[in-house]
Amino acid sequence: MITPDLGRYMTLLSRELGRQVAVLIDRRGNIPFVIVGDNRGLTIPDLSDYSLGPKRLRGLRLVHTHLKDEPLTNDDFTDLALLRLDAMIAVGVAPDGFPGKVYMAHLLPPNPKGQTWAVVPERPFHQLDVNPAEFIAALEDEMLRVQAESFNVKDKREKAILISVMKKGARSHQEEAMAELKELAYSADVLVLDTVMQRPEKINPKTLMGEGKLKDIIITALQKGATLMIFDQELTPSQVRSITEIAEIKVIDRSQLILDIFANRAKSRDGKVQVELAQLKYMLPMLSGKGTALSRLMGGIGGRGPGETKLETDRRRVRDRISQLEKTLTELSRARAQRKSRRAEAGLPIISIVGYTNAGKSTLLNALTQSHTVVEDKLFATLDTASRRLRFPRDRDVIITDTVGFIRDLPKPLMAAFRATLEELYDADLLLHVVDVSSPGFEDQMAAVEKTLDELGLGEKDRLVVFNKSDLIYPDLAFSIAHNRGGVAVSALDRKTFPPLLDMLEERLWPGEAGPDFS
Repeated sequence: MITPDLGRYMTLLSRELGRQVAVLIDRRGNIPFVIVGDNRGLTIPDLSDYSLGPKRLRGLRLVHTHLKDEPLTNDDFTDLALLRLDAMIAVGVAPDGFPGKVYMAHLLPPNPKGQTWAVVPERPFHQLDVNPAEFIAALEDEMLRVQAESFNVKDKREKAILISVMKKGARSHQEEAMAELKELAYSADVLVLDTVMQRPEKINPKTLMGEGKLKDIIITALQKGATLMIFDQELTPSQVRSITEIAEIKVIDRSQLILDIFANRAKSRDGKVQVELAQLKYMLPMLSGKGTALSRLMGGIGGRGPGETKLETDRRRVRDRISQLEKTLTELSRARAQRKSRRAEAGLPIISIVGYTNAGKSTLLNALTQSHTVVEDKLFATLDTASRRLRFPRDRDVIITDTVGFIRDLPKPLMAAFRATLEELYDADLLLHVVDVSSPGFEDQMAAVEKTLDELGLGEKDRLVVFNKSDLIYPDLAFSIAHNRGGVAVSALDRKTFPPLLDMLEERLWPGEAGPDFS
């Protein structure tokens, strides 16, 4: 692990200087870093040239002196775990300046006891007889074996730790928010390894939570093989930089995860342009300061989207691209306006379906119109607007349009970019607000949709609330909820529940005219 001559030279030098000294040694025995600290500790340099990547360990071991011949400290253990070092070794400085005892620790594979590291029993320096090549190879093999048993090693999905930080005492629904974040991760094809919910007395403006707690979470993430940390709260550019300086894995927030889902799902030209525009507007404030946070986002979750546009591209080029995309969006908007004009000439009323994501909007559209738009049990399965013709029993036709689902705290850049797509809503004669009545948080979801509609200037638009998925709860309860809110309960999977809905639609669109007889 360290030659006798080097150990003796380091302790004599440390005693002469009255400072800790250290070396980082790679697996070939080379020393790329020599560190001179003070009597209390060391500052480890940037190790980005020795990045972890898919490796379980970094390929560097740290050997340093302890002036008072004391054991490894908590800081030593934290650095060992946070930096994923091959080993952490301290050589005590005896009163005569020669090596005293040697102290060593190494990381452990994930285990039932939750132990992150193991401490080798202390011994005289010259009795440290560990063969580094054999020891590190055996340790990494065991880590890979445990990882293979934990989950399929062939699973190439990103692996994430989900984190929510809300101030203690604040009125919130943290559990529901975390459940939704897990659904978002599933929609983005991310494997969730663990979830962490924090309720600190006060929010740390730099890292949301205390730095010590953040380091514990990062150590857990690295120990479990996570490649990604996803925060439920929207992070500022400075917070992303601060957290990324500590963590050596990608750090994104909920908004960026949603943007990534949109980037992966958008199929039409409209959708792709709008997603790229939203991503670039979101990333623009981050194109300053250190590039570490951005460089870790290249590829995969959080780094997908802006086509060939690199996130390190200078701000001027990004602004130019934003301007170009906005012009393209204006042209596409004109084309949509022409299509809407042709529909208006036909004199057909327009119904637009709105609602929280995954409320069953597309399933309802398919069932009403006997069409086949894409349906998945995932958040944001539908991004591109779909319009179909709906025929009523009395041979009356309407155009019914499905739109992208809403979600609480929809990222502002995404809201702005998709405003063009949501133009369909402004021309609608009636909004069909679809609610998943089986969701425990359906009232909060309704409020989020109403808030979004208000922000879009659609608060006064006539609407009918449809409580979908009534088959998943007691039927009487669903109908009671709908009746109390002036809506209608249906199951999009059962067309037999549709007659009351069709009756109410006809009454809203053609008031005063007799509806069909469903008796």
